[in-house]
Amino acid sequence: MSTTLSPRAPRDIARPTNGQPLKKLLYQRELGVILALAALCLFGVFGTDGFRSTDNLLNVGQQASLIGIMAVGATFVIITGEIDLSVGSIYALASMCVGLMLQAGANWIVALLLGVAVGAAAGLVNGLLTVFLRLPSFIVTLGTLSIFRGLALLITNAAPISLNDSDPNVAAFSYLGTGRVLGIPMQLVIMVMVFIVGGFALRFTRFGFHVYAVGGSREAARLCGIATGRVRIASFVIQGSLAALAGIVGLAFLLYAQGTTGVGLELLVITAVIIGGAALFGGSGTMLGTLVGVLLIATLQNVLILAGVSAFWQTIVIGVVIIAAVALDTWVRRRQ
Repeated sequence: MSTTLSPRAPRDIARPTNGQPLKKLLYQRELGVILALAALCLFGVFGTDGFRSTDNLLNVGQQASLIGIMAVGATFVIITGEIDLSVGSIYALASMCVGLMLQAGANWIVALLLGVAVGAAAGLVNGLLTVFLRLPSFIVTLGTLSIFRGLALLITNAAPISLNDSDPNVAAFSYLGTGRVLGIPMQLVIMVMVFIVGGFALRFTRFGFHVYAVGGSREAARLCGIATGRVRIASFVIQGSLAALAGIVGLAFLLYAQGTTGVGLELLVITAVIIGGAALFGGSGTMLGTLVGVLLIATLQNVLILAGVSAFWQTIVIGVVIIAAVALDTWVRRRQ
């Protein structure tokens, strides 16, 4: 007997359903991080110089864009109960591949599509190894982190790639990273578009419902007729594709890449998703929460810089935030 599941089914039975807006608001997992972001912005406005300027706020959005693009993919993966530590390496591998194609004279659109395909293939490898070998995704992606990074170094013989924007093809490509739409950085525009598409897919499509179902209870989802393996593999493919897109946009901004590009990005990506309210062990999370988590990290970095905090202390603060995010997630799960 099969059971038909509606993609609009409720996803958090712990939240009140008696129609009281205030209680519903208080039960939102995103509320805490929204309040934290608001408090941080207030500190930036009154405690630093230049935070409230339009240029600085756009700069915060631009700094958040690459992390944000990857965090959309990570939201799918984490909600299914998996983890992907290889996103920084996929970021580097895709950017190096696209850089080599542009140096060889390939059309920038073709290079872009092939670069995203490289990321999708890397995500597919992660998904297949996790599902069919029944290995923990933490271990699989810890291994592919090194493999993909090694490939990025191997295809260039560890030499950096530098593009010349005097080439019309490269100049057109660079618009992805340096262009502006109505004064808004193109990187930020791309991030917003990715969040809109990702949010729609997660909230209003059958695939999105299946993602929640697999993360909530893989066995129950299987008994309901959901192809849990396909859902997990597809989530890894989305993650790989978006990590590649972020790497390509980063290359378009700098017109420079090397094999060590993107080291450590996976920690910021995962932190943003967990801070945004996604459960570390799957089953819950929203794109809104992920967006707020990304903005919180970018704003925190910006405020620390404006406050004159050294780069060493910034690293320490980010580490504290990571521990606090995981601790908060564990505490919330225990209370539920």
